[in-house]
Amino acid sequence: MNDSTTLLLVGHGSRNQEGNKEIQHFAAEWRERHSDWRIEVCFIEHAEVLLAEGMDRAAKSAKRVLVLPFILNAAGHVKMELPAALDAVRARHPQVEFLVARHLGMGREILAVLQGQLARLMKSLAMPDPQTTGVILLGRGSSDAGANGELAKMARWIFEDNEHELVDLAFTSITWPRLETVVQRQSRLGMTQVCIVPVYLFTGVLMERIKSQVERLKAQYPGIAFALGSHFGFDKGIFDLLDAKVAGHELSDGGLLECDGCKYRAAAEAEHLHDHSHTATVVAHGHEPEHHHHHDSVHPHVPA
Repeated sequence: MNDSTTLLLVGHGSRNQEGNKEIQHFAAEWRERHSDWRIEVCFIEHAEVLLAEGMDRAAKSAKRVLVLPFILNAAGHVKMELPAALDAVRARHPQVEFLVARHLGMGREILAVLQGQLARLMKSLAMPDPQTTGVILLGRGSSDAGANGELAKMARWIFEDNEHELVDLAFTSITWPRLETVVQRQSRLGMTQVCIVPVYLFTGVLMERIKSQVERLKAQYPGIAFALGSHFGFDKGIFDLLDAKVAGHELSDGGLLECDGCKYRAAAEAEHLHDHSHTATVVAHGHEPEHHHHHDSVHPHVPA
């Protein structure tokens, strides 16, 4: 790592300050792994140091800043606010080169982390028959269909790599189905155990909500054994994934965010649209227009 390069971890930010503290602790552990790296942290919202200040701090005494979105799925914050902040900071610090990596995403590295979570949950249930043990991947939920689709991909990969009869996905907010609906469905289909795998990096308001939901479900379904996983931001696989992103940018000119420099994003900003809602031409460009689903039907489970 060049001494004139700063790495900037950009977290989403949580109203639960414990979640923000955990990201700071992650950065501290990452610095211990790479004592010669300069690593800064900022957040998109709900924190003391937000994007503009964080980027300005990273630019001090640096010739290059590598921005690392510490976020699993790219939705409005990554597609809109982060590129806009990059445009602004490049204007404020023209002498500094700002490169940006893709968000963490839902690739094989994250799949390995989720598989580890599932394996631990199965052990906690004394290794029951996977044919009678349902799996639920539980995500934050977004109005961005592409972000939700990334979780659906993980559910399919989990199904392909294991022997569980049911692998479903549910969401904590914004979109459907919700956890209670999916548990009801798995109960009707004969599952006697349910493994719930939260797809969250760190704790926060939603992780606390999930714990309360599962306690209610245990009382509602006394015949089902529930195993609830936890957030996994400190998993070794996450450190390794970030290391790989840094190494990749050391060997290339750097990459762009999905919407960094996108003409549709520029048009949306000109119209003061925050939700990245483009016209129908966006689909051909590779972007998913945002919309909200308001229905109570359960999405088909993965094998269908």
